[in-house]
Amino acid sequence: MPDVFTKRKRSEVMSRIRGRGNKETELALMALFRRHHITGWRRSQPVFGKPDFVFPKLKLAVFVDGCFWHGCPKHGTKPANNAAFWRKKLSANKARDGRVTRTLRRLGWRVVRIWEHELARKNEGRCVEKIQKVIRGS
Repeated sequence: MPDVFTKRKRSEVMSRIRGRGNKETELALMALFRRHHITGWRRSQPVFGKPDFVFPKLKLAVFVDGCFWHGCPKHGTKPANNAAFWRKKLSANKARDGRVTRTLRRLGWRVVRIWEHELARKNEGRCVEKIQKVIRGS
């Protein structure tokens, strides 16, 4: 089915759509924290890079990276339509993630990045261990 808009108009329309965050993955990690009695975290803290969760006393920033948007090597897909655009977009996202991680580390923060697929129940143990290992290392 052909698009009813010109490329320029479609770009304008799409640019006005605002994301709603990755609420589902954030809620899954929040539930995991609660199930495993991991405390001390906060959301929506004014920390560089806007981590999904912050443990302020530990200077620990936790990001939940979506497999598509952050280019997961296991589950990230590369769209066939408009491939050049998506290659550039996903590459820029990965580069930004790296800059944020490096900057936070330079500022004395520890950073944990969790892939969306790591939140599945079957991977829960590894995900919890990943976070607890950093917390214990405090």
